[in-house]
Amino acid sequence: MGYLSILFKNTLFILMLFSWTSASAKQTILVWGDSLSAAYGIPVEKGWVNLMRQKLGKDFEIINGSISGETTQGGLTRFPKALTQYKPDLVILELGANDGLRGIPPMVSRSNLKNIIEASQKTNAKLLLLGMKIPPNYGVAYSQKFEAIFVELADKYQLPFIPFFMEDIIDKLELFQEDELHPTAEAQPILLEKVLIVLEHALALKKPLIKS
Repeated sequence: MGYLSILFKNTLFILMLFSWTSASAKQTILVWGDSLSAAYGIPVEKGWVNLMRQKLGKDFEIINGSISGETTQGGLTRFPKALTQYKPDLVILELGANDGLRGIPPMVSRSNLKNIIEASQKTNAKLLLLGMKIPPNYGVAYSQKFEAIFVELADKYQLPFIPFFMEDIIDKLELFQEDELHPTAEAQPILLEKVLIVLEHALALKKPLIKS
């Protein structure tokens, strides 16, 4: 009985150790965005973030901290608590669209995004930046300054970068809801694929996420 008891305890310890190691090996991805990542107007399970959760599987923990209507200022205000709570290995930053639509000065948006990026880097979290553009009716000068924010930050901090998150769907009206601003459920896999292509390199994954 003594031998069996020791064997049982050793086996139990090994199983617990394996379980702990597997759990600790998970990489945490924090998606920090607005309605484009919060599945606005569609079932949450059909949003690109949830589709990414299904695609990446058990080796990753996906936290969606996105809020519809969020601005870069709101995102910055909430960010320190999220960093402490989730301790992400990688942050996918998708903010700025609402700043542009509200006509917020580009330098204000740039400062907020800069502070989010630097806060991430202080915790050694990698960051993937999703760029955004705004409708041309806001004027050429404002549009150019707005778009330049993302390019400048990506270059300055050497970030994995998607210049325009909605590039592959922007000219397809059928992939937008009635407001012509928010993508439909059918558009979500297209948005996800654009993210996954860059995510492979950001995480230095050996196994490709996109099948050729």
